[in-house]
Amino acid sequence: MSNSPRASSDLQGASRLAVSAIIGVADILEHFHLNLMLLAERNGLQLHDSLPGATRLGYRLLRKVTHAVGLGVDGVLGRLQPLLGEGSRWLGRETALAVLNGVLGDYLQAKHNPLAISMQLRRAGQALTLQREALAAAVPDAGGRVLLLIHGLCMNDLQWSSEQHNHGTALAAELGYTPLFLHYNSGLHISINGRCLSELLQALQQQWPVPLEELVIIGHSMGGLLARSACHYAQLSQASWLPRLSRLVCIASPHHGAPLERGGNWFHVITDVSALTRPFSQLGKIRSAGITDLRYGNIIDEDWGEHDRFAHVGDQRHPVPLPDGVACYAMAATTGKRVGDLSDRLIGDGLVLLASALGQHDDPAFCLDFPPERQWTGYELNHIEMLQRQDVYQQLLSWLR
Repeated sequence: MSNSPRASSDLQGASRLAVSAIIGVADILEHFHLNLMLLAERNGLQLHDSLPGATRLGYRLLRKVTHAVGLGVDGVLGRLQPLLGEGSRWLGRETALAVLNGVLGDYLQAKHNPLAISMQLRRAGQALTLQREALAAAVPDAGGRVLLLIHGLCMNDLQWSSEQHNHGTALAAELGYTPLFLHYNSGLHISINGRCLSELLQALQQQWPVPLEELVIIGHSMGGLLARSACHYAQLSQASWLPRLSRLVCIASPHHGAPLERGGNWFHVITDVSALTRPFSQLGKIRSAGITDLRYGNIIDEDWGEHDRFAHVGDQRHPVPLPDGVACYAMAATTGKRVGDLSDRLIGDGLVLLASALGQHDDPAFCLDFPPERQWTGYELNHIEMLQRQDVYQQLLSWLR
């Protein structure tokens, strides 16, 4: 077991999350049990008058005990924290935190849980301080052309590296860019992260050790939507970093949503039909705002702010075109062997359908204007493999030369 302040903070956060999870499950079970009693009474079974009250009392006591245990654990960890030593050496920690934030990131932030990831720019997994002197020390090779890579849902910046290859560092070495990697809480609404990214890039442009001449962004999956959202909010605020953005590449980005999230939405719609099963619909509502944004590809506040994000209300998006003056590219993949395979229409890359990744839509207002020469489709290729495949890299290299 690690004996570091960060490990203590992680454990403390996990303790708070477990306490909240137990209380949430208690609420669901209480609702379920009370509905069972109501159903039994409607079917002629006479229950003792005190039974519903006793049931509520039992769950109330469970919640109180859970709170007390949580406060006890937090207190003990708080006392131990000053005594703990070096950083955690568990190699899986970054991946586990990324998944946890992807699934529950909005909840973690709302509860001020220390497991919530704060948006930051990183190099080799190390956060950069956006002050000129600190950046000069951390990035001694800083040049005027910056390449920013943005990961997808439930992932982190370290996952761009695999089998001795990293699209970002390889492109930087061949084309003279300075590579940076975004690390963020993918469970937050994409629009919230979009505004935050725009502000972060504004600070980067102002504090970069040398004049920022050019910015190129590559976003994988949700990362492409996040980049588009940041461009939208930069246009609204007239941010000075946006004119430096020359190219934006979206790799397997669900511009018009992902079918798996739409399936998750139908789960709780179905369970909401019956009073008996309604409590279980809450289990489907645990998923984060970031995940529900992927139902249709929400990237601005107006897409989600006026309705319950778990309600089955259909596509409520407002058209957001690609940013003006920026060369935009779309990469898609299919597990099929050739154009027109059933995989193209039903599976795509396993998570994102071809049409969504290429920005195609039946409504012209929502079609994204990726010119044909700026579109690429890989075959016998899945969503995650796009982070490491050489044919993907060669296409990126061709576009960014």
